Amino acid sequence: MSDISVGSPKLEFDKEEQPSDGSLWLSIKKGAARLQDWFVIQSIAVKLLVIAIALLIPATGIYSMVLAKRQAAVAEQVRSMAGAEGIAAFNDKLPVEFGTGSLLAFLQNKPVERITVIYKPLMWNVSERVVLVESVGKQYAYYPSDIETKIFADKAVQAPWSGKLSFVPRQDLTPANLQLLEKLDQGFSGARPQSEKDAWKAGVSGVLSAALTLGLLGFLAFQLKGQFKSLKFIEPATVNGSLEDLVGMDDIKSEVAQIKDQYMRRAEYAEYGINKPFNVMFSGPAGTGKTKLASYLAKELNLPILFHSAVNLETGYVGGGAGTLSRIVAMAKRRKRCIVFLDEAQDLFMKRGGHRKFDDDTQNMLLAVLDGVRTKTDAEIIWIVASNFNSEQMQMDEAMLRRFQMKVDFRLPNREERDSIIRHYLSQRAEKVLPDLDLRHLVEITEGRSPADLETIVNQAGITAVQAGLMIGADTLMQAAERVMVGNVNTNTTKERERDRRIIAIHEWGHFLVDFENERRKANGNWEGILAEMKTIKISLKANPRNNALGFVFHKQGSNLLKTKSDIEHDVRVLLGGMANEELFFGEEGTTNGAHNDITRVTKLLHHAVGEMGMYRKTRLNFGALANEAQGGKSLDEETRSIMEAQSERLYGETKATLSRLKPLTEHLAGKLMDKGEMSLREALGEIRSFEAACYTFNSKVGLAA
Repeated sequence: MSDISVGSPKLEFDKEEQPSDGSLWLSIKKGAARLQDWFVIQSIAVKLLVIAIALLIPATGIYSMVLAKRQAAVAEQVRSMAGAEGIAAFNDKLPVEFGTGSLLAFLQNKPVERITVIYKPLMWNVSERVVLVESVGKQYAYYPSDIETKIFADKAVQAPWSGKLSFVPRQDLTPANLQLLEKLDQGFSGARPQSEKDAWKAGVSGVLSAALTLGLLGFLAFQLKGQFKSLKFIEPATVNGSLEDLVGMDDIKSEVAQIKDQYMRRAEYAEYGINKPFNVMFSGPAGTGKTKLASYLAKELNLPILFHSAVNLETGYVGGGAGTLSRIVAMAKRRKRCIVFLDEAQDLFMKRGGHRKFDDDTQNMLLAVLDGVRTKTDAEIIWIVASNFNSEQMQMDEAMLRRFQMKVDFRLPNREERDSIIRHYLSQRAEKVLPDLDLRHLVEITEGRSPADLETIVNQAGITAVQAGLMIGADTLMQAAERVMVGNVNTNTTKERERDRRIIAIHEWGHFLVDFENERRKANGNWEGILAEMKTIKISLKANPRNNALGFVFHKQGSNLLKTKSDIEHDVRVLLGGMANEELFFGEEGTTNGAHNDITRVTKLLHHAVGEMGMYRKTRLNFGALANEAQGGKSLDEETRSIMEAQSERLYGETKATLSRLKPLTEHLAGKLMDKGEMSLREALGEIRSFEAACYTFNSKVGLAA
């Protein structure tokens, strides 16, 4: 499926963090939504802990403020009393006794000669005070409470003893007075005023409130940016592009339009008994746009969408994947109307009953989610499960298959669609592209490539053009296609190894000439037809690290989806051509392990033909289907092995016979290839025509021409 959008081909999901309109209110709403999503997926213990901390923060803060206000009030009272401070000192000549009863009662009932208030600031707004009342030749010591201090301060303005008040700061006392006061402090140690006790309580409460606040904010920030990052709904407004921006694939777009219609008019569909949940399966090759199409659907329906890879559900322990699914379900239910997109979910479609218990748990959980037994709220959640599942090679769990009311099968683009896709990507950088580009050759060699591959090719062409300081042209695109489809090749691996370079050249020309002879026979000697039909694009002596090859043949895929028996035999001959040419030039002892990959592919092709398709047998039976899957791998009976070996020897003999006739041509082409390092198809065909023309001329001169 094409995944092309106008403007930028990528989904700017990260823009959710930066609202496009810059609205502070929108930022707050999105932050609150993410916080609610995180909260709903937590366990009960975590929820209770967060709620308790959230309640404790204002409680400790309020408690600290109340104590601070109370202390400030008491301090203000002491300061107002200190305004009448005189010069009288602490009279240490008189005996001191601890006063009994309340200070105010003593002042009302006893004669008073002088009242001395000794004070000391404890904090910025709290004071400690000792009151010494001189009466009848003695001094009576009091440590008034907060309430008593307030009443004492209020009455000090109009009371008869108001003129006898004096205030002495503790730091101004003489050493003798301090010793006496320390003894009084020991006596009052259990009777400190509440304001003094509240001093440390207020401080601890304030620090605790600040610590809890910072701790909770830090914890939530870590959760939202770390563990919760993979579970995040994307708002539809942050998705660039729409369904109309997709190039080609009209059949798939019509399927998506049906999903949209059924969701928008679900009440009308329900009248006809169509009230199943919206479970949709996207399946097809990688890079065909399944993720992009899901995002476009979310934008069309104006629904938030959650993207999650099903690979992350394979946690390796029992209940791990099921637990993650439960959290996703909880988040989806909170939003009520949304889309949940699970990508790379092919493992979830496999038959249950494997040896890994945690896989079965995850599958069972997904089956329960998709089973259709839902509330009306749950019915508005669209589940899209995407995979690269290949039903021909793997067997899907039937229970899982029944859960999906709609299946959309993605495919690779055809020739016209590839042309449109490439031109669309080039139009996004039109100022840097040469006009009137002929893309026919590029379209042909990208047969079987996904839209993502085509985008990569165009991007690579842009990179190459920037580095070379050129415009994007046909040559740049072909270089990019080779880089993407073949890999990063180099000449250093075989540059100084002349023997290896010759063996590689002989090997690669063996593949090429077998294919060439077949195409020449079908084209009846039409060289333009050969040029158009041959799959080979380039032959190179450059090493390819991607598959550890010391040389390669760059070719395009065939357009035929169905292979005949003749096609399979031709593919086998081409694969065997490399080893056959080595044997012709260097003898059986001179063949190398460079044909290892070729032999492996030949084995698979012949097993498919003999064991699975029943070719070369009297009956058409697929013996490969009888393989014991529990033992892993396919069993190979003696008859199948015998037939495969016989056909391999026959085809190898035919290949050697063909290449034997072309040995002089191979020698000529190998020399040219070693000189140039690589040759294109047009150059190779030109060398063949020149060589054959020269041979014909020589034969004519010596009378050997037919």
